[in-house]
Amino acid sequence: MNIKDLVLADRLAVENTLMANERTLLSFFRSSVFFLATGLSILNIHFLAEVVYLGWFFVIFSPILQLFGVYRFIVVKKHIKQIINEYEK
Repeated sequence: MNIKDLVLADRLAVENTLMANERTLLSFFRSSVFFLATGLSILNIHFLAEVVYLGWFFVIFSPILQLFGVYRFIVVKKHIKQIINEYEK
């Protein structure tokens, strides 16, 4: 049995799961851009000089968050494919 033999509801559930995984990746990307923009703003606003460490934290945390999002996307995608492959057997 392959993915084409699944009932329509099952195929839609698989597609929904794949799209949810993509939405999660985009959410991580959006949050990463938000942290980067916030950190750069804090670093460039001079009257916030006493919290410059917070700006650097946001700037450093941004790519870490993005890498974690990509990692989670790859892990979940592999897991979904593994479940589909087990179902096909």
